[in-house]
Amino acid sequence: MWRALFLALMIGVTACGISDSARAQTPQPAPKAAAKPAAPAAKTAAKPESKPAAVPAAVAGGADPTLIGQFGTWGAYSATPNGKKVCFALAKPSSSKTNPPNRPRDPAYAFVSTRPAEKVNNEVSVMIGYALKPGSESSVEVGGAAFAMYTQGDGLWIKNAAEEERMVEAMRKSADLVVKGVSAKGTETTDTFSLKGLAQALDRISQDCRR
Repeated sequence: MWRALFLALMIGVTACGISDSARAQTPQPAPKAAAKPAAPAAKTAAKPESKPAAVPAAVAGGADPTLIGQFGTWGAYSATPNGKKVCFALAKPSSSKTNPPNRPRDPAYAFVSTRPAEKVNNEVSVMIGYALKPGSESSVEVGGAAFAMYTQGDGLWIKNAAEEERMVEAMRKSADLVVKGVSAKGTETTDTFSLKGLAQALDRISQDCRR
């Protein structure tokens, strides 16, 4: 089910053209955020199952997120599915590489999501654009620090939930976020996301989700 929501996201992003900063002042329909699967049972440090992404399921039920601001490469979005306010920041990579080169893949996206009803604040996830190698782990590098990510399908989430706040703070202050992964076919990928505007986008969704 969450795979279908990822596909809906890609279609929505393409239609909305969220990277176009010229649309920053005009609220418009937004893509649907990525649903989060339960962490593998063997990874005790991963996100607990009590924190699934309820937003996409609710959005799929009829609540479309809306762009509330564009800040650099990051769009800030909000929605109120079933009367519960949810917000997220989203960006595409500024550069992507594959090894071997020029392997086809779907677009990649990075999310930072806030769901007040679930007491979830600034949860980081990445939709990498291909089926990851089963059982593989990926890494995210930001501000000189590396963070281990657990994988499922084409999604990545931080392996150690206790490090997420530190990761977000590093993202606020750094220039780039680098995500590395390995596909089910053995292709290695490196995506670089510009973090320009992320701090402002997070401040905006923080304000919006208080209302």
